[in-house]
Amino acid sequence: MIVGIDLGTTNSLIGAMDAGFPVLFADEAGRRLTPSVVYFPEHGDPVVGYEALRHTDAVFSAKRLMGRKIGESETDGRGVGVRGEPVRLRAGGRTISPEEVSALILKKLKADAERALGSTVDRAVITVPAYFNDAQRAATKRAGEAAGFVVERLLAEPTAAALAYGLDRLEDKTKVAVYDLGGGTFDVSVLELSGGVFQVLATNGDTHLGGDDIDAAISERLGLRRTEAESLKRQLSEFEDRDSPISKSLFESICRPIIERTRLHCLRSLQDAGVKPEDLDEVVLAGGATRMPLVREFVRGVFGKEPNTSQHPDEAVALGAAIQAGILDGAVRNVTLLDVTPLSLGIETFGGLMNVIIPRNTTIPCKAGEMFTNAAANQASMRITVLQGEREMAKDNWKLGEFEIPFAAAPRGQARVGVQFEIDANGLLSVLARDVATGRDTKVSMDSAVEVSDEAVEKMLAESLEHAFEDMDERVFAEACMKADEMLPAIETALERLGDEVTVEERENILRLVSQIVEARNARSLSKLRDVLSELDKVTEPLAARLIEGIMEGGTQPESAQGS
Repeated sequence: MIVGIDLGTTNSLIGAMDAGFPVLFADEAGRRLTPSVVYFPEHGDPVVGYEALRHTDAVFSAKRLMGRKIGESETDGRGVGVRGEPVRLRAGGRTISPEEVSALILKKLKADAERALGSTVDRAVITVPAYFNDAQRAATKRAGEAAGFVVERLLAEPTAAALAYGLDRLEDKTKVAVYDLGGGTFDVSVLELSGGVFQVLATNGDTHLGGDDIDAAISERLGLRRTEAESLKRQLSEFEDRDSPISKSLFESICRPIIERTRLHCLRSLQDAGVKPEDLDEVVLAGGATRMPLVREFVRGVFGKEPNTSQHPDEAVALGAAIQAGILDGAVRNVTLLDVTPLSLGIETFGGLMNVIIPRNTTIPCKAGEMFTNAAANQASMRITVLQGEREMAKDNWKLGEFEIPFAAAPRGQARVGVQFEIDANGLLSVLARDVATGRDTKVSMDSAVEVSDEAVEKMLAESLEHAFEDMDERVFAEACMKADEMLPAIETALERLGDEVTVEERENILRLVSQIVEARNARSLSKLRDVLSELDKVTEPLAARLIEGIMEGGTQPESAQGS
């Protein structure tokens, strides 16, 4: 049997399909929710869940630090270690990784499931925020494996929530937005459902935004402990508490700025999907923080539609994970999930350009490739620099990794290397480069390469829009410079070979234009460079014709044929 797990920031759950229905397993006390909290005593075994909540020095919200490095933003100041190295936590006199904390939570869930089923469980589907990057997904997978699971699939939380709401039974071509505000992460996805196929059209979010931030704001504003702030939030979210130390209006004034931070993500998700709010058939809520009336009011305002609250917000994602487990196990049929990649992926090409191979919001799993040639004569290897981002120039995107692929030295443009990107169903990237001449492959996994903060992702998307025209101008300028680099040596060679066949007037005119090209490049004048290149093309056409005539008559030989 394959189980489905919601590994949450605040709480975690586990379930499976039973006789055609998703069922969540409870612990010995009959509780389905397991707090994602671990206490490490000085002596003895770690304590997970409700027992750990009793200790103020327990480790909580480890999910927020998964796949992170020291020095990245929003690590809550809890990470220890060397800048640029993976985050480590100090607890109970020991140093541990967020993955190890998550693995302990998953082991606890595994034990609960095995007790309920009376058999061993070793295969699992684990949910992740849709906006988790490659490093965070890989860390989640490693945590699952450390807990004793074969991780069959990492499933995006909004897609899981859509499954839980039974949206596969809606009419054809149904468009749905899933707003998932959990304890530590926020996701919004737009899906199209048709004939049992769930296709994610677009996704957006912030893996450092959730109910924990609301608790922290209440705690800071009112001087309360974390547990007191969370209790007050629940009181004022579920009913008007006459004995509350603050008014509801003050409470909402504290919470509203945090909830408002989700607005831009919602609008971008709609824009990327090409969907207007009025085109949506449903707006689904998931995540414990969506219990708050203020959140529901906000969602109603953004999407112009009453949100669907028919499922328990804490359990929707776990139920969806259980359904996905059933799909993989064959217990659920006629449902297909198609997710997307949130940012573009490509490689750096000659001239410092970003060559996109997989555009953002491409449905995954997917595979795409392109053929490249050597940029210099006698080049014996090619450096493949893998990039992620939305800018035109390589320097403005994130480098995920790089590797060399060797090949036999060849004239410029003669060596051919095929580069293929593959994103699996878990959203993990691998890159294959093939020397076409020998068929030799070099394959590199980028499992831990994408390690950028959510603030940086948002900044990337904003800057790609803000600098779109400048970026395009810079790209066109770089391409024009590359054309100049190709033309000028060829013209110099042609002038030398044709000798007296070129008139003094022709030679002077060509050299004048060559000089203007150098000036335009130095001045970074795109318009002048393009104009001069165009004029030089026309002026040198007769030279090209004379060279071809010479070749046909058995006279002048092309450079590549010399010495053969």
